[in-house]
Amino acid sequence: MSAIVGIIDLIIILFTIAIFTRVILSFVIPMAGARPHPLLLSINQVVSQITEPMLAPLRRVLPTLGMFDFSPMVALIILWLIRAAIAGSL
Repeated sequence: MSAIVGIIDLIIILFTIAIFTRVILSFVIPMAGARPHPLLLSINQVVSQITEPMLAPLRRVLPTLGMFDFSPMVALIILWLIRAAIAGSL
């Protein structure tokens, strides 16, 4: 049973890193100018494909506040709550 918990914990950590990466890239790519480096664009595309299935439903539920997207923050809170619940079950 602890192996399954360890795998779920690892998946949550990887999702957390992917969400942080997406947030950071959302600031870096516009600052890179009109033609950002292709590696940045590739990383952004992969990270978006990984995180979008989790963030899109949250975006539909959350109210829009101008140009601010709070779905990554809500997703991180949900992931941390799940991780705490799993850690509490050990």
